[in-house]
Amino acid sequence: MLNVGIIGASFARDAYLPAFAHIDGAKVVALASGRMSSAQKAADPHGIEAVYDDWEAMLAAHDLDLVCIATPTVMHAPMTLAALGRGASVLCEKPTAMNAGEARDMLEAARAAKRLHMIDHELRFNPTRARIAEMIHNGDLGEIRHVNIANIGASWADPASRPKGDWWSDAAMGGGRLGANGSHQVDMLRWWLGEPASVVGQALTVVPDRIDKATGEKWTATSDDLSHFTLEMQSGALAQVFMSGVAAANIGNMTQVFGSKGTITLNNADEKLFFAKAGQSFEEVPVDVPDARLDGLNKGIWNVSVLAALRELTGAIAEKRELTHGATFVDGLRNQMVLDAVVASTASRKWEDLDMASAS
Repeated sequence: MLNVGIIGASFARDAYLPAFAHIDGAKVVALASGRMSSAQKAADPHGIEAVYDDWEAMLAAHDLDLVCIATPTVMHAPMTLAALGRGASVLCEKPTAMNAGEARDMLEAARAAKRLHMIDHELRFNPTRARIAEMIHNGDLGEIRHVNIANIGASWADPASRPKGDWWSDAAMGGGRLGANGSHQVDMLRWWLGEPASVVGQALTVVPDRIDKATGEKWTATSDDLSHFTLEMQSGALAQVFMSGVAAANIGNMTQVFGSKGTITLNNADEKLFFAKAGQSFEEVPVDVPDARLDGLNKGIWNVSVLAALRELTGAIAEKRELTHGATFVDGLRNQMVLDAVVASTASRKWEDLDMASAS
């Protein structure tokens, strides 16, 4: 039986703990959060007795095979290094770290400890997106020429929509849409299309002046609430990603893949995949997502896809093998290099070249 510890209560409650309930051979034995009340609320329904408001105390008190980290980005590197130092494999949430330097430290530490490492880019385990990867790699779309991804929402549009102290709005904590959503899009594009060669884009704070809804206190957001970038892939394909949390209405996430032989569209609103061969009409490509029918899992692609990611990681630990698929810390470093380059492009207002070969 693998002993698992979790740091961070919110995603543990929504995704990790419901998923572990369906995994034989792994047991969550300890959970830590910054607030004891949050940790207790997440742990109690699952019978977890070892609950902490000090993650370092949790690591010291337990012999853990796997540590899952779902905290503000600023804590990813120190928590990962500490967990690896205690002999545990690590699943870390995205974005990987505050910068590529931290991401490289995490990768080197995992290799030195000879422990498995995964970034929770769970879309790699989503059957619909895996079907797209299969169609691309099988040549069904021909030569991929360009990809458009738009993720548009209204959750940050109202100046009173975020409370003061919200880490997602704090650049010093690693908040912002570029890391929260852009990291997923970069990882998915690399999975589908191979490595990027160059990027141009912006990470912007469109609504910096905020008001705490409960107290009326004014405060300033520093993280990006709107980001966009264009990747020039090594293959020559272009991929455009536009993400905004400050629109007046939600349109969700839309993905379009354009090839020389066909086009794919996917809308998160209904999760229906459509494919049109050149000169023909769009037809639905049915994709079964069996995990979505399991009891206890929360709805949505993120919560459902986490289960398959955890199955692969815990299986690899138990079988003493490498991961067969999923995003490792190598992918985490490469994704972080792209995010860092978007931030650099925001300042330079120029294309930033990417040296993916330096991250291997």
